[in-house]
Amino acid sequence: MTEPGQTPVKDGSGGREPIFLLPGSITALAGVLVAIHLASTMVLNIEGQAQLYVWFAYQPLRFLLAQQDVSFLIPLIWTPFSHAFLHGSWDHLLLNTAWLVIFATPVTRRYGAGPMLAIFLVSAAAGAAAFTLTSLYAGMFLIGASGGVAGLTGAAVRFIFQPVLYTRHPETGAPIVLGRRLATIPEVFSNSRARFFTLIWLVLNAAVPLAPLLMGQSLGIAWQAHLGGFFAGFFMVALFERRAKA
Repeated sequence: MTEPGQTPVKDGSGGREPIFLLPGSITALAGVLVAIHLASTMVLNIEGQAQLYVWFAYQPLRFLLAQQDVSFLIPLIWTPFSHAFLHGSWDHLLLNTAWLVIFATPVTRRYGAGPMLAIFLVSAAAGAAAFTLTSLYAGMFLIGASGGVAGLTGAAVRFIFQPVLYTRHPETGAPIVLGRRLATIPEVFSNSRARFFTLIWLVLNAAVPLAPLLMGQSLGIAWQAHLGGFFAGFFMVALFERRAKA
């Protein structure tokens, strides 16, 4: 508020608050996911969508088909990563995008856009590898960002539940926030909140295969990709922590 006769002073942004408080890299990644799904549903017909899955979804059966024709291996160069950018429905996309926003934000603010994207992609590939172990003969396609986002979840669990550390300014004595330290594996499970979240998350995903016994139908959730991605991010994040300290 200004006094009468005074001219309001504006900052470099024109005095406006940003609409989105997300890091730009997360907004961009979420925008790519939405744009791809929008294009696949609004532009491609059924045949085109089927071809999109053939060339960009991950299919473990290709390893077996390559025994007859080695060209089946070629899409396996990129599909362990590209499958994370495809979604089967708007509900599927919105759930993964919300999950991405929640857990990619602390990772990006701690390590930056590059490490966040690296964890996302490597975890997506780790999820695809875990999916292969149980679905090699099924002929199913794996799509969705959930493996990559599960990796970001695993990475975030290593520090978001840890206490905030403080120090004192040597001259003024004012408190200075140092942030949260990266927990070791034993420390994750010794922290009650981190332990509860991690165990609940793992148990819920491990219980997905039991759904047909309890509900009479499959949930259609790639729990293998969730678990594989989670553990990839959980262990991989330490690489970026050492780099950040250096």
